[in-house]
Amino acid sequence: MKRLKINGNSLLLVITIALFVVMYAAGCIVYADKGFTHLQTFLNVLINNAGLLCVACGTTCVMLTGGIDISVGSVVAMDCMLLAVGMEKWGMKSPVLMVLVLLIGIVFGAVQGFCIAYLDIQPFIVSMAGLFFARGMTAVICTDQVSIVTDQLFVKLSNTKINIPFGIGAYTNRKGVLQIPYVRVSVLVALLIVILVFLMLKYTKFGRSIYAVGGNSQSATLMGLDVRKTKLKTYVLGSFLASIGGICYCLNTMSGTTTQATGLEMDAISSAVIGGTLLTGGVGNVVGTLFGVMINGTISTLVKSNGKLVSSWANIVTAILLCFFIVLQAVLANIKERKKA
Repeated sequence: MKRLKINGNSLLLVITIALFVVMYAAGCIVYADKGFTHLQTFLNVLINNAGLLCVACGTTCVMLTGGIDISVGSVVAMDCMLLAVGMEKWGMKSPVLMVLVLLIGIVFGAVQGFCIAYLDIQPFIVSMAGLFFARGMTAVICTDQVSIVTDQLFVKLSNTKINIPFGIGAYTNRKGVLQIPYVRVSVLVALLIVILVFLMLKYTKFGRSIYAVGGNSQSATLMGLDVRKTKLKTYVLGSFLASIGGICYCLNTMSGTTTQATGLEMDAISSAVIGGTLLTGGVGNVVGTLFGVMINGTISTLVKSNGKLVSSWANIVTAILLCFFIVLQAVLANIKERKKA
């Protein structure tokens, strides 16, 4: 029998999944009396982080090329404000606005991608300019908090509950009412994005090009790949997925504010890194990113379940995990280099 070989990349994914299982199991043991063992608690982690998951998938693709995009949080805020103001103050229909938001995401990504790929400007500088621009445009659209209450289709999408079939995980609450676990439309969209991006990265020429460019751009050029075009398309994809995330985010919050989604870009980056995506590019996948998002969501749920800890503890724990995975990635990279030597 052949032994199953686990390389450094697979090991990172295994550690991420194991960490999530351990953290969630610990929550089930410690906070069982607060409903942590209910299936709905697990599904709520997905519901609350559906928008982040879409954004993190796009961020993962960008990081695989060796790039970075810190503008996605501001893009999400701009999308939410545009949706809210468009429906409540401009009288526009939600389908038109959602298409407009997606088109803006494509254009936004194309501009940033062109500056990075063809003008050779550092990704951090370009995306930082994008961050300020999108956050500024959010305030230009409207400086007040706008809540969506009148558009029937958008409200219906937001309130739709998709029950888990066969009554799996159903339970009776303290009032004696039967509770059937459910997910929202945004969760289905986010999971569909994960599946599509996974298939794209694994089985398409574009996906393989992303890995090749991130692994070694010079080697990719010698292989005949158009490195600049690949980077441009990847940034367009990243902003497009960020706009989808913006729609999902708005479906959860049903509002638009100038401070919305502050720090979301860092949550997306940390989720990708915790999920095994290298900051230098070439290594990672969206399955790991999915579990990275779930780990971040679980940390927040644990802090809320405790009731005595301030919300900033979630950021502290995430920072510790982020440092751990960065160090782990460096160690595995050094071991790989020594084996080559």
